[in-house]
Amino acid sequence: MQKKSKHKNTKPFRLVADFEPGGDQPRAIEEMIDGINKGCKMQTLLGVTGSGKTYTMAKLIESIQRPTLVITHNKTLAAQLAAEYKAFFPDNFVGYFVSYYDYYQPEAYVPERDLYIEKDSDVNEEVDRMRHAATQAVLTRRDVIIVATVSCIYGLGDPTEYTDMSIDLIVGEEYDRRIFLRKLIDMQYLRNNLELMRGAFRVKGDTIEIYPVNEEVIIRASFFGDQCESLSKIHPVTGEVLEILNEISIFPASHYVYTPERQDRILDNIAKELDVQYNKFLKEDKKLYAERLRDRTLYDIECIRELGFCSGIENYSRIFSGREPGEPPATLVEYFPDDYLMIIDESHQTIPQLHGMYRGDQSRKINLVDYGFRIPAALDNRPLNFEEFEKFINQVIFTTATPGPYER
Repeated sequence: MQKKSKHKNTKPFRLVADFEPGGDQPRAIEEMIDGINKGCKMQTLLGVTGSGKTYTMAKLIESIQRPTLVITHNKTLAAQLAAEYKAFFPDNFVGYFVSYYDYYQPEAYVPERDLYIEKDSDVNEEVDRMRHAATQAVLTRRDVIIVATVSCIYGLGDPTEYTDMSIDLIVGEEYDRRIFLRKLIDMQYLRNNLELMRGAFRVKGDTIEIYPVNEEVIIRASFFGDQCESLSKIHPVTGEVLEILNEISIFPASHYVYTPERQDRILDNIAKELDVQYNKFLKEDKKLYAERLRDRTLYDIECIRELGFCSGIENYSRIFSGREPGEPPATLVEYFPDDYLMIIDESHQTIPQLHGMYRGDQSRKINLVDYGFRIPAALDNRPLNFEEFEKFINQVIFTTATPGPYER
């Protein structure tokens, strides 16, 4: 799908360090830059632990000035890399994109024991904030480095829909107040005049305060009639004015959003897929599965119609984004512009993980679909398989001490 972006806040990458490249680093940097400029799709940087691979990559990013996605194989290493890149690029955006679950028990069905396990999870609000900050930065600026685990190839909301649903607030412009508040609700912000929390807004006379999901600040918009008179960032605890703004983009409170005009069509398509699978079960004399699927899916449809979301809404993401069955889901990779650079850190461990995510996910989802817990669209709420992942690679650098077969 065509990606949309609003690159407004871009600065050049500027590396800050108290030392210069030494040893083999200058030659490695020069050869990688040359490879990038010649259009080389894949390169491998060999180096033992502690040899300065991250610094070498930072020098490369400064030289080529492109948005960069760094993928590694666990959260601890991702946090370490993000801290290092932040130290190297204090004036640019360095984001952290990992799974936002502190605890996650996926929905599953074990046919041998007739055991259904409901999804149970504990979301880390701070990590969720950083995920939103990362996606919004990728869509609004080019001086971006996102450090991610392999969870970045898992299905995410469509970037075009996510961008289309955002609101640009500009001082001096006029906004129909009723439409503006309605759009905040469509973006899955909750109205809460008592306690303002992330993903909520409140109205006090001519002032609207919004607590966006990507920052630990409150956006205060003061209106005179329908005209936006002033914009400011407010400390959420002290109420201190941190910054006066001329304009700001407010993005949805969830990656899974859709324009209200499309709701009827989306729900109609969910119902059609339900009917097909329901009739298939009846023909196979699996009435229990048919009725179970019908009850669960109709409940979800009603929740979406009344509330705008339901538990497990991600299982309908393919229908929400208008993609065909089997088509790759939108992922973080799709939020990046076409000329981005990818770095796969510790590739001898990260590449096998990228291979394994799809197979593990599908084996669990197939049981949910075959036994009437989910419609087939749930199969497309998944990670990319490795062949699909490869198609999203523009140019990639593998960094490792012990390259595996793929990098060789």
